[in-house]
Amino acid sequence: MFPGLGKINAKQVEKVMKQMGISQQNVDAKRVIIEFEDKNLVIDEPSVTRVNMQGQDTWQITGESREEGREGFNNEDVEMVVEKTGKGEAEVRDFLKKNNGDIALAILELK
Repeated sequence: MFPGLGKINAKQVEKVMKQMGISQQNVDAKRVIIEFEDKNLVIDEPSVTRVNMQGQDTWQITGESREEGREGFNNEDVEMVVEKTGKGEAEVRDFLKKNNGDIALAILELK
């Protein structure tokens, strides 16, 4: 990782981090949601680490992400209803918004 330093063991790294006022903690998170104005970014079963450096928290999040509409349904849901009903995307989105994202109801009613 650091050329010319040879092997560094985990205890040495931890000791140096502690001296610099840095601590890290794994967080047992089931899901991370980042909210935007028009959509959410959802990371299911993420790997989350909280890093505290001199009183300032930084969060490191890794995992597979997907986008969801803010209404509780995602783009794949809309595409599926469009495919099953033959209706346009705008009409499907409107219906889902008005009916709390009920996909089954959308397919039945819009057919």
